Amino acid sequence: MKKEKKEKNVRSTRIGGQALMEGVMMRGSKSMAMAVRAPDGGILLETTRLGGKKWYHKVPVLRGVVSFVASLVGGMRTLLRSAEISSPEEETPGKGWMAFAVILGVVLAVGLFILLPGVLNDLLLGKLVKLGNYVGPKTKILIESLFEGVLRICIFVLYLFLVSRAKDIRRTFMYHGAEHRTINCYEHGYDMTVENVQKCSTRHNRCGTTFLFLVMIVSILVFALVRWALSFIPLGNGTWSDNRFILTGVRLLMLPVVAGLSYELLQGMARLPDNPFVKILRAPGLALQRLTTYPPEDEMAEVALKSFLAVLAMDENPSIRPVKFGEYDPADVRRELYTGLQTYGLDEREAHAETDWILCAATGLRRGELSSCKVLRLGEYKKATAILTRRIEGEPLDYILGESEFFGCKVKVNPSVLIPRMETEILVEEAVRRIGETEATVLDLCTGSGCVALAIAKSTRAHVTAADLSEAALGVAKENLSALNATVVQSDLFASVDGKFDYIVCNPPYIRSGEIDGLTAEVRRQPHMALDGGEDGLRFYRRIAEEYRGKLHDGGALLLEIGYDQADDIRKIFGEACTTIVKDLDGNDRVAVIEP
Repeated sequence: MKKEKKEKNVRSTRIGGQALMEGVMMRGSKSMAMAVRAPDGGILLETTRLGGKKWYHKVPVLRGVVSFVASLVGGMRTLLRSAEISSPEEETPGKGWMAFAVILGVVLAVGLFILLPGVLNDLLLGKLVKLGNYVGPKTKILIESLFEGVLRICIFVLYLFLVSRAKDIRRTFMYHGAEHRTINCYEHGYDMTVENVQKCSTRHNRCGTTFLFLVMIVSILVFALVRWALSFIPLGNGTWSDNRFILTGVRLLMLPVVAGLSYELLQGMARLPDNPFVKILRAPGLALQRLTTYPPEDEMAEVALKSFLAVLAMDENPSIRPVKFGEYDPADVRRELYTGLQTYGLDEREAHAETDWILCAATGLRRGELSSCKVLRLGEYKKATAILTRRIEGEPLDYILGESEFFGCKVKVNPSVLIPRMETEILVEEAVRRIGETEATVLDLCTGSGCVALAIAKSTRAHVTAADLSEAALGVAKENLSALNATVVQSDLFASVDGKFDYIVCNPPYIRSGEIDGLTAEVRRQPHMALDGGEDGLRFYRRIAEEYRGKLHDGGALLLEIGYDQADDIRKIFGEACTTIVKDLDGNDRVAVIEP
């Protein structure tokens, strides 16, 4: 599959990044984002608004020094922050241990890359070769500085090779590769998808590894000049340049200058057009990146992509508020839910509605209160995404939430009962209209969840009896009707129902047996005994027609929900009785009113 381009031209970006523990940090001109894979497999995001540019950000070399110090401090902070999030709580080291590890790392870096090359240089050239016997003192300084620089580069490369063998470090380097691939994907104008990210290079011209290599190169020149300058300051029988401690101290003080010069060199090389000469200049740094970037897994690319897109959106839209780990912007979560539901197959109206209901379930807010929600906590986000996962697997939302809205009532539902449909409200409307203010008696056959009985009982002064054959369905109906003037009876239609009623209402199974397999996946998950109306869908209507007269008071009426194409059959089944057909809001035949 080819990469799909959004634009013909390559896009430029000032977004850079850093690999973290099981995550990626991206930094733009106005914002920063850290995305980390949590132990439970989810991705946690933290975003920050950055302050504006100061005057020193425009001063060459000085801006590199500032950037170097900020990168060290900020990079260590984000690395420790990611370690807190990515590790199981019982495995997360304390802050004291983390601080000790940072100090130990700085000491190790100074020892490896400043002291050790100097010691080896003294040993090899000073003690073994005795270079001073062959060249003058100033030439000796130049040669020793060059040789020490080469040793420093060799130690650096060997160090990277060895640490990359460690499993945890290698995973971090894979996230480094994910960071590069994501930035390359954007800069090449490709659609920002995991698939396209994974097709891009793991190397990048503005990489920190290349910067460190340039630091090694620039340090050769700067440290040589420092040592030459110190050779003019007498100390005992020699000069300051002969004292290893003084030389090391001065070099440490000069590191910011080395970093500033290296920064300008890196930025300049990144801006140069591609040509053979520039490629030669970039080649060593890019080659070194083979040790610090490895092809990432798709899950790693997903993390880098989330971090990059968060920074991109925040840089472009100042109104997006920062979030902490475990906090989520409701607008982002709404987009995630809506996109998932549309991908599943819901139309725009359905996807918007279900998104709202999912957010209501996750936050405990009413639908009208969602606009006031400023942030979602981790638990709320997990609940929302868990609901989404079940939903796109085909489970009806009402079953997931455990309730439905019907005729202004909250109705508890589960897979033992049908989910109330809006069309059934026509049946309730007609019954309520006829009952009026009377204290009528009403029988609700095939009650299921009890939604029809509940709506009538709440809307009138009637005493309602709800009957159903399914014991599981009656358990739900009892829960829904427990606080109302209603009786629940287990009965196969009229078999166990005593007495007569002013009105009988019923929403019986009326789907033809042969059509059930062709229904949507959500409907097929609902109890078949509440759907299957027999070969022609009319089996229950015939049974009701045989017995209903003996259960109605004089002047009473039978109200039945019917299929859109069953009106003529209903008239035939009920023969001489007066049959009135009521249409639904879509103009389809929906309710038959039978008056004997």
